[in-house]
Amino acid sequence: MPKRTDIHSVLIIGAGPIVIGQACEFDYSGTQACKALKEEGFRVVLLNSNPATIMTDPEFADRTYIEPINPETVVKIIELEQQIMKDMGAKGKLVILPTLGGQTALNLAMDMHRSGMLDKLEIELIGAQPDAIEKGEDRQAFKEAMLKIGLDVAVSGVAHNWEESEAIAKDIGKFPLIIRPAYTLGGSGGGIAYNWGEYETICKRGCELSPVSEILIEESLLGWKEFEMEVMRDHADNCVIICGIENFDPMGVHTGDSITVAPTQTLTDKEYQIMRDASFAVIREIGVETGGSNIQFAVNPKNGRLVVIEMNP
Repeated sequence: MPKRTDIHSVLIIGAGPIVIGQACEFDYSGTQACKALKEEGFRVVLLNSNPATIMTDPEFADRTYIEPINPETVVKIIELEQQIMKDMGAKGKLVILPTLGGQTALNLAMDMHRSGMLDKLEIELIGAQPDAIEKGEDRQAFKEAMLKIGLDVAVSGVAHNWEESEAIAKDIGKFPLIIRPAYTLGGSGGGIAYNWGEYETICKRGCELSPVSEILIEESLLGWKEFEMEVMRDHADNCVIICGIENFDPMGVHTGDSITVAPTQTLTDKEYQIMRDASFAVIREIGVETGGSNIQFAVNPKNGRLVVIEMNP
């Protein structure tokens, strides 16, 4: 795709402090993005609350802000940068690139989109549009998208309070049950419930910690093998698997408490190709126009059933 001439400056949102589920890979990818954008002639503006990163070194961005990553800070930066661009006589506009800052940057972009700040300031998101982030992060929307393209998902339901959670558990009919809050990092607030007491505690906590008070309740996949695909897509719809990853521990052990192995070790070539095709179908359906996504799968070792767990744009 040819270079966009309507863009002058790109505001990259960093990931902030390193935490489980959001580590140094975002610093590395953000650094590469800064270098690539500058090579293309764009002015790069960076926001990151973590000064102990490579991307905040002076040579990578034209302007670097070590500030809290929140909507108020971004609005101030946008207003300041637009004035600087005006003084420079810049012809292009300022855009935001949120896909290199993990859950932190995605949540920030969605907060600003929902509140109308982006429309008010006439700021465009690049890399992933709000509806793509919504599809990838909203549990019910993601489930419906996967069923639409013919991929299997765990039997599940979405709840927003305890009454809805109780009804879903009765529909599924057996414990253990997996609880996953929407728009949280690395599954924080979720868990595995083996009885009604644990189930009520985790559901109520999940609703409190989810920014949209939404949790996904699904059948247990404990003991299944867990795989991840790192996928990239460009504007010409070319897709490539950068890396296939296998979790050392089965489903039920959080990735942050375990180790992963690359490339995958126990998939046959046929299973790998099926997972590869499924990954491409997912990234296209969700609508990630450019950049990378992490897509997670579970495989039943007894019968080979493959289900999509989640996707992180």
